[in-house]
Parts: sequence; structure tokens; C-alpha cells
Amino acid sequence: MELLKAIILGSVQGLTEFLPISSSGHLVIFSELLDFQGQGVVFGVFLHLGTLVAVLLVFYKELWDMASAPFKLMQGNRNPEVKESFLWDLYIIVATIPVVIVGLFFKDNIEQLFTNVVVAYSMLILTGVIMIVSKFIILRDEELSYAKSWWVGCAQACAILPGLSRSGSTIFIGMLLGVDRQKMAKFSFIMSIPAILGAVVLQGSHFIENPPNIEALTNIAAGTFASVVSGYFAIKLLLDIIKKNRLQWFGYYCLLVAAIGLGNHFVFGA
Repeated sequence: MELLKAIILGSVQGLTEFLPISSSGHLVIFSELLDFQGQGVVFGVFLHLGTLVAVLLVFYKELWDMASAPFKLMQGNRNPEVKESFLWDLYIIVATIPVVIVGLFFKDNIEQLFTNVVVAYSMLILTGVIMIVSKFIILRDEELSYAKSWWVGCAQACAILPGLSRSGSTIFIGMLLGVDRQKMAKFSFIMSIPAILGAVVLQGSHFIENPPNIEALTNIAAGTFASVVSGYFAIKLLLDIIKKNRLQWFGYYCLLVAAIGLGNHFVFGA
């Protein structure tokens, strides 16, 4: 039964990591609903690791261009596409700084919030509001910059809170700053890579000091695989929805889930 719960949570993670409805918030909510005893920070990190693999599978060409851009420039290649790929390398570094600061100095405080379902529902309301508001943002097509990357990075750092969507908040801030929503979505997905790797490193010592038993490892492996598969299809789906400018659909969903959840929590004490 715990294995099935791990697979369900892995699927939830993959879908909600990229769809702007908050993966962390849904993990907290579904863990409580399923009474899954294996849920914890380490389990959550591995599920995020699964979604990282999904990003690599979808954007392998862009990531290869970004990785090879510095070497091409050193070899004298001044192709505009190479320059743009190199700039994206720098923008990703800038956007990662805020989440590194939060992860290093506020790690323990944040971990405590992952057991608070009220916080998850409250942040889910905020996610819903910004997704609905995104429909009314005047569309522009400005380029990314260091300043814009920094503010998008700050949004990603805030989205460590359970219930506040990482993809939703970063895409929303990028759109407010004038960046094309499709370009911003791609940037949001790619900038998740160092953030997820950082989370794995931060929790690595805990994993080594308290190694899970065989059953727990099986649950982690099953959940991670499920997050890879569902995450891959979630990215494809969101790219299509963003192209059609239909992000407000997710906003209505978030508000509905939060309303039902908070009502159930306070009225019935569940």
C-alpha cells in the first residue's frame, strides 16, 4: 500500500511541478489525505530529482547549446545564437542566487512549514490569484536581462513555500517584466535545474546519515520514476496552454482546491 501511495505522490509531483498549481503544496495535501508515512524532505527531494530528469529530456537541445556556448565563444564563434545561449547561462546563474541564499539561511524554518497544511492552502490561494491576474497582463516581447533574471529568481526563492507555485510565480513575474510568456516558460523550466540540484546537495548529508531501509528506497525509486513520466507530459501540456494564454484555468483550480481544503480543515478538523 505504501508503494502505491509513493507512486501516486510521484505522479502528483511530476504534474504539479510544472503545471502552475504548486507541487510542494499538493505533496503536503496528498500526503495528509493518503496518510503516507514515507513522506518527508528526502522523499520530496527525490521526486524533484525526477522532474529534473523530465526537464533534461524535453530541453536537451537548448541545454546542450547553453553548455557548449562558452567553448564556442572561446574558439571565436560569434554566431548570435551562440551569444544568446551564453547569455542564458549567465541569466540562470543570476536567477539562482536568491534561492541559494534562502536555502542556506532559512532551510530549517522552511522545512517546518511542509507539515502545515493551512500554509499550503493559503499559498495556493495566492497562486490562484496570480494565475487569474496573468490573463490581464499586457503582452510584450522584451528580452531577458540581468535585472529581470534576478527578480524572477526572487520569485523562485519565494516559491519554496508550500502552496506557492514555482513555475506559476516565475512565469508571472517574467510576464510582468515584459518577457514573452513562452520564452519565460522555457527559462522557468531550465532555471529549476540548479535549484533542484542545490536541494539535493543540501539534503545529501541527511540521506547519508539516516539511510532509508529497503522498503523506503523502493518507495523513493517508484515515486521518482512516476515523477519523471508525469513531469515530461506536464511540461508538454503547459507549453501548449501558455501558447494559448490560458493560465487562468489553473488559477480557478487552485482557488477551488484551497476553498475545499480550508473548509474541510476548519469545519471538520480533517
